[in-house]
This record gives sequence, C-alpha cells and structure tokens, in this order.
Amino acid sequence: MIHVREAIVVEGKYDKIKLSSLVDGLIIETDGFRIFRDREKMELLRRLAATRGLVVLTDSDSAGFLIRHRLTGSIPAEQIKNAYIPDLFGKEKRKAAPSKEGKLGVEGVPAETILEALRRAGVGADVEKRQAPARKITKTDLYLAGLSGGQGSAEKRRALLRRLGLPEHLSASSMPEVLSSLMSYEEFQSLVSSFDAAENVGG
Repeated sequence: MIHVREAIVVEGKYDKIKLSSLVDGLIIETDGFRIFRDREKMELLRRLAATRGLVVLTDSDSAGFLIRHRLTGSIPAEQIKNAYIPDLFGKEKRKAAPSKEGKLGVEGVPAETILEALRRAGVGADVEKRQAPARKITKTDLYLAGLSGGQGSAEKRRALLRRLGLPEHLSASSMPEVLSSLMSYEEFQSLVSSFDAAENVGG
C-alpha cells in the first residue's frame, strides 16, 4: 500500500473499493456523469485541488474520458495530475456483460497496473518521482514525428499508445504532458525512430 498526498478521483464506488485496498489516502467518487450537475461536489474537488492536489483516475473508455475532460477543464492544470490505465479488454466479475466498449474499468484491472499508472503520473509522497526532463516533449514534436496533423497520424498515434500501454482515447493535445512524465525528450526520439523502423520493416 502506498500513501498518496493528493486526493484521487474515481468514477464509482467499486473503483473506490478497489483503490482503497492499494492506497492510503482520500478517494472521491464522481458518481459517473452526476459530476456534470453536482455543483457541491465540483466545488469540493476545486478546494481539494487547491489545497492538496487532485489525481484523476477514470476508466479508459470514452465515458471515462468525458468525465476526465470535465474535471481538467474546471480545475487549474497545475493542481491536477492524470493517471491513465491502459485499454484492457474483458468483463468485471460482478457484471453480467462487458461494458459497451468491452474495456475493463479501474475496478477490473490488476492492482499493479493501477499502481504503475499512479507512478507514471508522479503521485504521492511514497512514490518515486522522475526527475523532470531538461527538455519537455511538445505538440510540435508530435507533429514532426508524424503523430498528429498529418495523413495516417491518428493510426500511428494509436499504435504508439498501444505499445506504451496507454489508452487509445488519449488525445494528441494530452500526449505531450503524459509522454514527458514517462520519458525524456531523447528517449521519445529514440522510441519514435525505433517505431518507424519497425513499421518500415513490417511494411
């Protein structure tokens, strides 16, 4: 179990139950899309963000990203961290059928996957934080690498996200921050070069 200084935001009670077995810290539920109309809870999240910081840990499906975008659009960027679970397909034991997109939510993914997502986001007092790279990865870097704004860039971006174990719904505008938390600019360039080489061989 790790101690987390920030408040962690999840979608529902089963996500909270799963996370409570892994994390010592404050966990807040959005109750799904209710956060869109729950002004009191949104105000609570803003206060928590200002005083201790927030970590958003929603599902990797489109609904999870809608909730994530609602939060990140309402809270200053410097007060919020994004933890992403990868696209894992399957069905939670308590459910009769898989979700609409067939992806496991936070409650269904392995514990180590959740802890790795938190580590990648640089979360908590007891989680080793990466030293900030001297040179951040930017949107321009993504464009120059053919990951945005060009023919076939969306497919290439999704393929790279799969290789890194990140969700396919992660947008090009969100990728620089996430990639910078995972690797240096030099590591990014090396990854893109090896990725291109593999594609060329495969082609």
